[in-house]
Amino acid sequence: MNLQETVLMQLRDLILRGTFEPGQRLAEQQLAERLGASRTPVRSALVTLEQEGLIEASDTGKYLVRQFTPREVADAIAVRGHLEGMAARLVAEHGVSRQLQGDLQACLEAGDRLLADNPLTLESYAAYAGMNDRFHALILDACGNRALQRAVALNDKLPFAPASAMLPMQGTVALDRDWMLYAHRQHHMLFDALKRGEGTRAQNLAVEHTEVAQMNMRLALERRAESEQVLPGIRLVVG
Repeated sequence: MNLQETVLMQLRDLILRGTFEPGQRLAEQQLAERLGASRTPVRSALVTLEQEGLIEASDTGKYLVRQFTPREVADAIAVRGHLEGMAARLVAEHGVSRQLQGDLQACLEAGDRLLADNPLTLESYAAYAGMNDRFHALILDACGNRALQRAVALNDKLPFAPASAMLPMQGTVALDRDWMLYAHRQHHMLFDALKRGEGTRAQNLAVEHTEVAQMNMRLALERRAESEQVLPGIRLVVG
């Protein structure tokens, strides 16, 4: 990545990790000093982040960290579900290549091994998140629709919209592990639908799969004190 892309990635990460308070002003000079960059790439990053919806410009032209309502987060998760549902349908209709089948099968087997731990260790938990991201990315990459891929990439820049964004809330209590097992079972069912070429079933499973993330967001908001310890970015969600 060039300097401008690096600054954008770093600043986006700082916002999503809850480094700044909702409504806090983002001053170019202070950010440049913090990131060890000049003001030019910082200014460019702020423009991009406004377009992505993470920050907003005040009446005086200053950039402020946006706050999000629970409804906005739920809407972003729902959008991901429908976009990934379309991707799954396309993959099922086009046919699953031998390479894709092998890659998805490897993800499922890795998830099975990791979830066999009870309780989950931090290492197995982090590895599961990586597996989950790869499983979702493989299906999206295989759908062949670049406009759809760009739409998912844009939506994923919103707080808690990506596939594994809410996984850190899972595993904190015994019931959460049961939901992880349920979500991974959905991975198996989705894989079966893809192999069988059942486009409508694959689409519906992908949409339903996001309900686990929706439930975890609701739990995170109910348990804010606990949530902020593992998901500091939850501070961005107000109301």
